[in-house]
Amino acid sequence: MATTAAAAGSEAPRVHRLVRLFGASIGRKLVAAATGAALLVFLFGHLFGNLKVFQGQDALNSYAAWLQGHPLLWVARVGLLVVFVTHVYTTVTLAIENRRARPVRYEEYRPTKSSFASRYMLLSGLVVLAFVVYHLLHFTFGVIDSANTRLLDPTGRLDVYASVVRSFHNAWIAWSYVVAIGLLGLHLAHGITSAFQTAGVHHESYNKIVKATAAVVIGILVLGNWSIPLLILAGKVPLAGGM
Repeated sequence: MATTAAAAGSEAPRVHRLVRLFGASIGRKLVAAATGAALLVFLFGHLFGNLKVFQGQDALNSYAAWLQGHPLLWVARVGLLVVFVTHVYTTVTLAIENRRARPVRYEEYRPTKSSFASRYMLLSGLVVLAFVVYHLLHFTFGVIDSANTRLLDPTGRLDVYASVVRSFHNAWIAWSYVVAIGLLGLHLAHGITSAFQTAGVHHESYNKIVKATAAVVIGILVLGNWSIPLLILAGKVPLAGGM
């Protein structure tokens, strides 16, 4: 009994230290960096699946059917939702904390070392959040453009291919995705470098390497996602069965 009580007592200070850590600014920055990295991995996985639209109707619909039938789909969705909400909460609270730390606005603000991406980090993040909601209502729940998101292919599967192609033939929808992905890239431009700084990877001898790597990662993600609506809008992706 004494051993058990001692073990429980030793665990309590550890929990207390963790609560204090994540209640501090550095703790929230670590959480923001970790959840941001997890979301970045998801974005690349999402892009990989979406690029199957260039392989044709059967390839994309087969992938979508496999994904929908996966036994861990809802586990992944719930986990992703928790990560996403945590990331939004921590980044917003950090932004509010930074503003409160400087309650008096400068009479004439002239940014020096801060980048364009860092100055509009919160704004770009909130716009991306709105886009995520729009994207879910559009392709996941079929609330927006419902006529094109409930189609079936000849095998009886949900025709994701036709839904995507038909939707992006609408210039307003296509360009809204282009703008949103551009803002996502802007958000990541500061987010990735900030994550490295939070992790202690910050020195003039390799900062250029970090920035170059971040630029390549963001470039692949943005250009890959841009290619889908733009090539469809340009008529480079055929619609099975005709318009």
